[in-house]
Amino acid sequence: MTGHADTTDALRGLDHALDAPRGAGVPLGNWRWSVRQHLVIVRDRLVAEALGPQEGWLAARGGAAFRERNDLLTRLASLTPAVLEVHDAEQVRGELKRLCVDIAHHIQRVHDLVYDDVELELGGEE
Repeated sequence: MTGHADTTDALRGLDHALDAPRGAGVPLGNWRWSVRQHLVIVRDRLVAEALGPQEGWLAARGGAAFRERNDLLTRLASLTPAVLEVHDAEQVRGELKRLCVDIAHHIQRVHDLVYDDVELELGGEE
């Protein structure tokens, strides 16, 4: 099981790989390979993600987070080979930047779900 920090760090690495090398004059092939490697790390972190409670009042939100994660993994799976294959690297880069934002939102929702579960267990505000 990986923590949210691991997924956040992996996402930050991907976002940096999407931006930094292209601006630094790194050859396109090197940029593509670096991005591809970071995509695999992000995918692995999402696959290993714990999605919170499976019962009680938070179960529906946990199920929604699970479906959302699967949708993100599907998008990631379609974009991973595109990084190496699609001629228009900027188009793929734009799609991956949008995916990074969506994954960041997903991580926050999962974090909120875990927080709500802990608060409920500890007897937080009603």
